[in-house]
Amino acid sequence: MLIKSNEQLLVVLDDLLREPQKFWNEFYDQTFKKTPFFVNKPDENLVSYLEKKMIRPNKVLELGCGAGRNAIYLAKQGCSVVGVDLSDKALQWAQKRVDEANISVELNCANIFELNLQEESFDFIYDSGCFHHIAPHRRVTYIEMIHKLLKPNGYFALCTFEEHGVYGGSAISDEEVYIKRSLEGGLGYTKNQLKEVFQSFEEIEIRKMIAMSDEDQFFGLEGFLVGLFKKNL
Repeated sequence: MLIKSNEQLLVVLDDLLREPQKFWNEFYDQTFKKTPFFVNKPDENLVSYLEKKMIRPNKVLELGCGAGRNAIYLAKQGCSVVGVDLSDKALQWAQKRVDEANISVELNCANIFELNLQEESFDFIYDSGCFHHIAPHRRVTYIEMIHKLLKPNGYFALCTFEEHGVYGGSAISDEEVYIKRSLEGGLGYTKNQLKEVFQSFEEIEIRKMIAMSDEDQFFGLEGFLVGLFKKNL
Protein backbone atom coordinates (compact mmCIF):
# COMPACT_ATOMS: atom_id res chain seq x y z
CA MET A 1 0.00 0.00 0.00
CA LEU A 2 1.32 3.43 -1.01
CA ILE A 3 0.35 5.90 1.72
CA LYS A 4 -0.89 9.13 0.13
CA SER A 5 -2.87 10.79 2.91
CA ASN A 6 -2.86 11.33 6.65
CA GLU A 7 -6.04 9.27 6.96
CA GLN A 8 -4.38 6.29 5.25
CA LEU A 9 -1.47 6.60 7.66
CA LEU A 10 -3.84 6.61 10.65
CA VAL A 11 -5.58 3.49 9.39
CA VAL A 12 -2.26 1.66 8.98
CA LEU A 13 -1.29 2.58 12.54
CA ASP A 14 -4.75 1.49 13.74
CA ASP A 15 -4.17 -1.96 12.31
CA LEU A 16 -0.86 -2.26 14.18
CA LEU A 17 -2.37 -1.52 17.58
CA ARG A 18 -6.15 -1.74 17.78
CA GLU A 19 -7.94 -4.66 19.39
CA PRO A 20 -10.03 -6.13 16.56
CA GLN A 21 -13.78 -6.58 16.59
CA LYS A 22 -13.23 -10.32 17.16
CA PHE A 23 -11.49 -9.57 20.48
CA TRP A 24 -14.41 -7.50 21.78
CA ASN A 25 -17.02 -9.98 20.56
CA GLU A 26 -15.28 -12.76 22.48
CA PHE A 27 -15.02 -10.47 25.52
CA TYR A 28 -18.77 -9.77 25.55
CA ASP A 29 -19.67 -13.34 24.67
CA GLN A 30 -18.43 -14.48 28.11
CA THR A 31 -21.40 -13.15 30.07
CA PHE A 32 -20.94 -15.88 32.69
CA LYS A 33 -17.71 -14.24 33.89
CA LYS A 34 -17.81 -11.92 36.89
CA THR A 35 -16.43 -9.00 34.91
CA PRO A 36 -17.13 -5.77 36.86
CA PHE A 37 -18.28 -3.91 33.73
CA PHE A 38 -21.03 -6.47 33.04
CA VAL A 39 -23.29 -5.27 35.87
CA ASN A 40 -26.36 -3.31 34.82
CA LYS A 41 -25.61 -0.18 36.86
CA PRO A 42 -24.72 3.34 35.70
CA ASP A 43 -21.40 4.97 36.57
CA GLU A 44 -21.49 6.87 39.88
CA ASN A 45 -19.99 9.99 38.30
CA LEU A 46 -22.60 10.02 35.51
CA VAL A 47 -25.38 9.83 38.09
CA SER A 48 -23.78 12.63 40.11
CA TYR A 49 -23.65 14.95 37.07
CA LEU A 50 -27.40 14.63 36.59
CA GLU A 51 -28.43 14.59 40.24
CA LYS A 52 -26.35 17.69 41.01
CA LYS A 53 -27.68 19.31 37.81
CA MET A 54 -24.14 19.82 36.54
CA ILE A 55 -25.56 18.81 33.16
CA ARG A 56 -29.10 18.70 31.80
CA PRO A 57 -28.76 16.57 28.68
CA ASN A 58 -31.38 16.03 26.03
CA LYS A 59 -29.67 14.32 23.08
CA VAL A 60 -26.79 12.05 24.13
CA LEU A 61 -24.09 10.05 22.35
CA GLU A 62 -22.30 7.29 24.24
CA LEU A 63 -18.99 6.11 22.78
CA GLY A 64 -18.20 2.46 23.52
CA CYS A 65 -21.58 1.80 25.13
CA GLY A 66 -20.91 -1.92 25.66
CA ALA A 67 -23.91 -3.76 27.11
CA GLY A 68 -25.79 -0.51 27.56
CA ARG A 69 -25.79 0.14 31.31
CA ASN A 70 -25.12 3.90 31.04
CA ALA A 71 -27.21 4.39 27.91
CA ILE A 72 -30.17 2.76 29.65
CA TYR A 73 -29.78 5.02 32.69
CA LEU A 74 -29.69 8.12 30.48
CA ALA A 75 -32.76 6.99 28.54
CA LYS A 76 -34.62 6.47 31.82
CA GLN A 77 -33.82 10.10 32.68
CA GLY A 78 -35.67 11.18 29.55
CA CYS A 79 -32.69 11.57 27.23
CA SER A 80 -32.65 10.65 23.56
CA VAL A 81 -29.65 8.30 23.44
CA VAL A 82 -27.43 6.98 20.64
CA GLY A 83 -25.03 4.23 21.74
CA VAL A 84 -22.07 3.14 19.61
CA ASP A 85 -19.85 0.10 20.06
CA LEU A 86 -17.49 -1.94 17.89
CA SER A 87 -18.85 -5.26 19.22
CA ASP A 88 -22.12 -6.56 17.82
CA LYS A 89 -22.17 -9.10 20.68
CA ALA A 90 -22.17 -6.25 23.19
CA LEU A 91 -24.98 -4.52 21.32
CA GLN A 92 -27.08 -7.70 21.20
CA TRP A 93 -26.81 -7.81 24.98
CA ALA A 94 -27.56 -4.09 25.20
CA GLN A 95 -30.66 -4.47 23.02
CA LYS A 96 -31.94 -7.24 25.26
CA ARG A 97 -31.54 -4.98 28.30
CA VAL A 98 -33.19 -2.08 26.49
CA ASP A 99 -36.16 -4.25 25.58
CA GLU A 100 -36.48 -5.52 29.15
CA ALA A 101 -36.44 -1.94 30.44
CA ASN A 102 -39.13 -0.99 27.89
CA ILE A 103 -37.25 2.10 26.76
CA SER A 104 -35.76 3.35 23.51
CA VAL A 105 -32.03 3.58 22.73
CA GLU A 106 -30.56 3.78 19.23
CA LEU A 107 -27.68 1.26 19.06
CA ASN A 108 -25.07 1.37 16.28
CA CYS A 109 -22.27 -1.12 15.61
CA ALA A 110 -19.42 1.00 14.29
CA ASN A 111 -15.88 2.24 14.68
CA ILE A 112 -16.20 5.59 16.46
CA PHE A 113 -13.87 7.17 13.88
CA GLU A 114 -16.23 6.20 11.05
CA LEU A 115 -19.45 7.65 12.44
CA ASN A 116 -21.77 9.46 10.06
CA LEU A 117 -23.66 11.71 12.47
CA GLN A 118 -24.95 15.25 12.14
CA GLU A 119 -22.53 17.93 13.30
CA GLU A 120 -23.29 19.72 16.56
CA SER A 121 -26.29 17.47 17.19
CA PHE A 122 -25.54 16.28 20.76
CA ASP A 123 -25.57 18.28 23.97
CA PHE A 124 -23.77 15.52 25.90
CA ILE A 125 -21.20 12.92 24.84
CA TYR A 126 -20.14 10.21 27.29
CA ASP A 127 -17.27 7.74 27.17
CA SER A 128 -16.92 5.08 29.86
CA GLY A 129 -13.88 2.96 29.06
CA CYS A 130 -13.30 3.72 25.39
CA PHE A 131 -10.70 6.49 25.63
CA HIS A 132 -7.99 4.38 27.29
CA HIS A 133 -8.10 2.07 24.25
CA ILE A 134 -7.44 4.99 21.90
CA ALA A 135 -3.87 4.97 20.58
CA PRO A 136 -1.80 8.18 20.76
CA HIS A 137 -2.04 8.81 17.01
CA ARG A 138 -5.84 8.95 17.28
CA ARG A 139 -6.13 11.39 20.19
CA VAL A 140 -6.33 14.43 17.93
CA THR A 141 -8.97 12.75 15.77
CA TYR A 142 -10.91 11.79 18.90
CA ILE A 143 -10.92 15.35 20.26
CA GLU A 144 -11.86 16.77 16.86
CA MET A 145 -14.78 14.33 16.70
CA ILE A 146 -16.05 15.42 20.13
CA HIS A 147 -15.90 19.09 19.12
CA LYS A 148 -17.56 18.34 15.78
CA LEU A 149 -20.52 16.44 17.24
CA LEU A 150 -21.13 18.52 20.39
CA LYS A 151 -23.44 21.51 20.30
CA PRO A 152 -21.99 24.83 21.48
CA ASN A 153 -21.98 24.81 25.30
CA GLY A 154 -22.41 21.03 25.23
CA TYR A 155 -20.69 18.71 27.70
CA PHE A 156 -18.30 15.79 27.35
CA ALA A 157 -17.46 13.32 30.12
CA LEU A 158 -15.31 10.23 30.40
CA CYS A 159 -14.24 7.46 32.74
CA THR A 160 -10.75 6.16 32.01
CA PHE A 161 -7.91 4.10 33.47
CA GLU A 162 -5.66 5.83 35.98
CA GLU A 163 -1.96 4.98 35.71
CA HIS A 164 -1.21 1.64 37.40
CA GLY A 165 -4.88 1.07 38.22
CA VAL A 166 -6.21 -2.17 39.68
CA TYR A 167 -7.94 -3.15 36.43
CA GLY A 168 -5.47 -1.66 33.94
CA GLY A 169 -3.68 1.54 33.11
CA SER A 170 -0.31 1.13 31.47
CA ALA A 171 2.15 3.94 32.21
CA ILE A 172 4.22 3.43 29.06
CA SER A 173 5.08 6.53 27.04
CA ASP A 174 3.51 7.31 23.68
CA GLU A 175 6.80 6.39 22.00
CA GLU A 176 6.86 3.01 23.75
CA VAL A 177 3.39 2.20 22.41
CA TYR A 178 4.83 2.06 18.90
CA ILE A 179 8.09 0.38 19.89
CA LYS A 180 6.12 -2.40 21.64
CA ARG A 181 3.21 -2.25 19.18
CA SER A 182 0.86 -2.52 22.15
CA LEU A 183 -1.32 -0.44 24.46
CA GLU A 184 -0.69 -3.11 27.11
CA GLY A 185 -4.40 -3.56 27.70
CA GLY A 186 -5.19 0.14 27.93
CA LEU A 187 -3.31 3.35 28.62
CA GLY A 188 -3.37 4.92 32.06
CA TYR A 189 -3.59 8.67 32.66
CA THR A 190 -2.90 11.14 35.44
CA LYS A 191 -5.13 14.12 36.25
CA ASN A 192 -2.56 16.48 34.73
CA GLN A 193 -2.41 14.45 31.53
CA LEU A 194 -6.19 14.61 31.16
CA LYS A 195 -6.04 18.37 31.69
CA GLU A 196 -3.43 18.61 28.94
CA VAL A 197 -5.20 16.30 26.49
CA PHE A 198 -8.56 18.09 26.87
CA GLN A 199 -7.23 21.64 27.22
CA SER A 200 -9.42 22.80 24.32
CA PHE A 201 -12.44 22.27 26.62
CA GLU A 202 -13.40 24.03 29.81
CA GLU A 203 -12.64 21.71 32.72
CA ILE A 204 -15.56 21.26 35.09
CA GLU A 205 -14.22 18.37 37.16
CA ILE A 206 -11.46 15.76 37.14
CA ARG A 207 -11.34 13.32 40.05
CA LYS A 208 -10.92 9.71 41.07
CA MET A 209 -13.92 7.47 40.56
CA ILE A 210 -15.60 6.55 43.84
CA ALA A 211 -15.44 2.81 44.52
CA MET A 212 -18.85 1.22 45.03
CA SER A 213 -19.82 -2.10 46.60
CA ASP A 214 -21.96 -4.83 45.05
CA GLU A 215 -24.86 -3.61 47.17
CA ASP A 216 -24.70 -0.04 45.87
CA GLN A 217 -27.08 1.15 43.15
CA PHE A 218 -24.31 2.65 41.08
CA PHE A 219 -21.05 1.46 39.50
CA GLY A 220 -17.63 2.60 40.68
CA LEU A 221 -14.16 1.09 40.79
CA GLU A 222 -10.76 2.00 42.17
CA GLY A 223 -8.11 2.90 39.64
CA PHE A 224 -10.25 5.06 37.37
CA LEU A 225 -10.33 8.79 36.73
CA VAL A 226 -13.50 10.61 35.70
CA GLY A 227 -13.73 13.97 34.03
CA LEU A 228 -16.41 16.42 32.94
CA PHE A 229 -15.68 19.12 30.34
CA LYS A 230 -17.60 21.82 28.49
CA LYS A 231 -17.35 22.92 24.89
CA ASN A 232 -17.56 26.70 24.86
CA LEU A 233 -18.70 28.82 21.92
